[in-house]
Amino acid sequence: MIHARIIGTGHYLPEKVVTNHDLEKIMDTTDEWIRQRTGILQRHIAADDEAASDLGVHAANRAIESACIDADDIDYVICATFSPDHAIPSTACLIQDRIGATKAGAVDLNAACSGFIYALEVADAFIRAGVHETILVVASEVLSAHLDWTQRNTAILFGDGAGAVIVRAEEGEHGILSTFTASDGSAGDILAIPAGGSRLVVTPENIDEVDRSFSMNGPELYKRAIKAFGEGTERALAKVGLSAESIDLFVPHQANKRIIDAAVGRIGLPEEKIYMNLDKVANTSAASIPIALDQALIEGRLKDEDLVLLAAFGAGLTWASAMVRW
Repeated sequence: MIHARIIGTGHYLPEKVVTNHDLEKIMDTTDEWIRQRTGILQRHIAADDEAASDLGVHAANRAIESACIDADDIDYVICATFSPDHAIPSTACLIQDRIGATKAGAVDLNAACSGFIYALEVADAFIRAGVHETILVVASEVLSAHLDWTQRNTAILFGDGAGAVIVRAEEGEHGILSTFTASDGSAGDILAIPAGGSRLVVTPENIDEVDRSFSMNGPELYKRAIKAFGEGTERALAKVGLSAESIDLFVPHQANKRIIDAAVGRIGLPEEKIYMNLDKVANTSAASIPIALDQALIEGRLKDEDLVLLAAFGAGLTWASAMVRW
């Protein structure tokens, strides 16, 4: 049987680090308040001359090196992001050009924090259908471009970064075993960036009045995230006929420690099977899972034959999960 197997991983975090103590100086908050409510200690912030494509190129090149392939081997580039360089051209096209993937198609995908798994599902479908053989999935976010540093409830949560994987068609039992994606657009206002699109165009006349940063209903988001994590896990496991006890490593979207802890409690996994890097990178949206995968591999937490559960929840609303045999 042909599976879409992850054969290479890479990630990139900007050099600039903003700690909770740094935030104490610019907003009404404390390190203790942030740590207790989120589990975050610091976040990486892109430099003024760094856009999503810049971060994505670094992560993509590392994934290519890890996979021991050439850029010309890539048939397709999927970039998961909601903070692209431009409306057009796509960030995927910019990355495709700069890494030298001259034979590849390229497209952006926006499912917010669920974007990486959504993109992984697309790559899996292309490979199983025989459309493409080698696909670069890169998730890159410069969320700081959408932050209002005076808004404590959102500014403390997010960071910038990129992660990437190379997915290739291989015979055998390793690779992506199942995926699950879902959405509920009726609750889209729970987490949104109201202005900047065609619904609410930013003009010189309204630029000081419209909200171009995150708008979030935290309590409602928390409640729905717990439910979504549980559903995603159950559906991903059911598709492959396995139980939660079979999972070797759970790599959740790194949104908030309280959400992850509640989700883990519902799933019933022991702490040693959970990978978290939230304290060091904060919420990097679509990039969080591929960053965590690469770091888990580097740290020896992810090994061949491991059954890995990925799960995410984000704006849209969207949620997604995947089971991977490493």
